[in-house]
Amino acid sequence: METAEWYRYFAEREVRGHSPAYEALALGIAADPGLLELIDGLPEPKRQPNLLLAAVRFLGGPYDEFGGFREWAVRHWAEVRETMLARRTQTNEAGRCASLLPVLAALPQPLALVEVGASAGLCLYPDRYRYRYDDGPEIGPAESPVLLTCRTNGKAPVPGSLPEVVWRAGLDLDPIDVRDDEAVRWLECLVWPEQEDRLARLRGAVRMARQDPPRLVRGDAAAALPDLVAAAPARATVVVFHSAVMPYLDPEARERFVALVRSLPVRWISNEGSPRLPSLLQKLTAELPEGRLAFLPALDGEPLAMAGPHGEWLDWLA
Repeated sequence: METAEWYRYFAEREVRGHSPAYEALALGIAADPGLLELIDGLPEPKRQPNLLLAAVRFLGGPYDEFGGFREWAVRHWAEVRETMLARRTQTNEAGRCASLLPVLAALPQPLALVEVGASAGLCLYPDRYRYRYDDGPEIGPAESPVLLTCRTNGKAPVPGSLPEVVWRAGLDLDPIDVRDDEAVRWLECLVWPEQEDRLARLRGAVRMARQDPPRLVRGDAAAALPDLVAAAPARATVVVFHSAVMPYLDPEARERFVALVRSLPVRWISNEGSPRLPSLLQKLTAELPEGRLAFLPALDGEPLAMAGPHGEWLDWLA
């Protein structure tokens, strides 16, 4: 889509109701020819709204109102541009584990997890977080610094215990080391303003991961995924999973990725936004309230549920 349309979509469909500051900024950018011209000077994948907004925050720019944001961004555009070219929108939302947990717990145990697009690897620890679905009891280790809460439609097969994970590894084009304070600060800037619960969750997950940093491999799926799968313990069910990866692949690359995963001896869990999925799957979200963006957790290509982008709700389809 055109850059202005992209920013309007971000404002109206992604951050509306979640971040008034980002909604106002994105709408302002969408209507500003000067800023759009600067953004269009970047390679298309680097024009992402969250990347621009995070870069300005990372560099210390204002984001509380559009006028100040625009003036600062234009004045410091060389720095903003350099940051956007050097970094990626690697949002690492541990809350998505709440969407994945019922699927993981139902698979033959134990599990070996391989996450594609792992960022800092915080979603590789579904067995280290605490969970509460609706008003049910907490599940998970009492000492965990992270509690994930999730609303459901009452149909989700909430497990009574956590999956047994015996091996975990992540794959990313530019993996983030949870022990690197500057890299973690970038992750924090990717959390939208006003979302203090997400920020606290991120910081808790980072503290936990620093005690046992995940194995992260730099590379793309075509080159590295088969070897990672082969390295997993033979006695475990190998699970390849990903969340919000498809927006960063063109249609041909998505088809190649799906064909690769299907060719491997693994179970495949995808958790992707409905606008990036085929029209048949998009029909499942037709009755969503206006402006509500849904992800579709799926097992081996079969959709199981609709979920909030950050794991905040889960409507099981069965």
